[in-house]
Amino acid sequence: MSLLKKLDTRFGDNTLWQFIKFNLVSFSITLLQLALANLLPLIFDSVAAKLPPFLRQVFRPDTLFEGTSPYVVDGVVTWGYVLPFFLSNFIANLYGYYVNMKTTFRGKGSRGGLVAYLLILTALILFSTWLQGWITARLSATTFAALARTLAAMAAGLVQVAVLFPLEKYVLFKKE
Repeated sequence: MSLLKKLDTRFGDNTLWQFIKFNLVSFSITLLQLALANLLPLIFDSVAAKLPPFLRQVFRPDTLFEGTSPYVVDGVVTWGYVLPFFLSNFIANLYGYYVNMKTTFRGKGSRGGLVAYLLILTALILFSTWLQGWITARLSATTFAALARTLAAMAAGLVQVAVLFPLEKYVLFKKE
């Protein structure tokens, strides 16, 4: 039997053990998110459609970029900038939801819980997407420019762990 299975058998529902497992799953989520954050721009960089008005207040070019940017059209940030960040977060966290439900918390998800998770996740991802964009913009003019997207995605991941662990453990997959 592998070491992880032995530990899982011994410590089961212990919160510290679940936090360790959650972070191991988060590592795989992070790898997926980092891969997507760096690959998706290859698909979406050419998308020049402007963000809708309600998102323009969140993703303002004056706070995201210094000088001109190919991601700004007529003073508005484009979907080509936002989609890679948003989709990398969304896809990676959906994967994480199912893996954590099955392996970390060994719970059963409900339809209502999934809907609540998706709503909270969307709000969290919008914030994380803004955070990633802000960090990437700040690092793009530094010696860390080549790592900007990766560092930004890692920072967003830390914020998400702080929100998602308690949400999944104490609300979504809470043992009765």
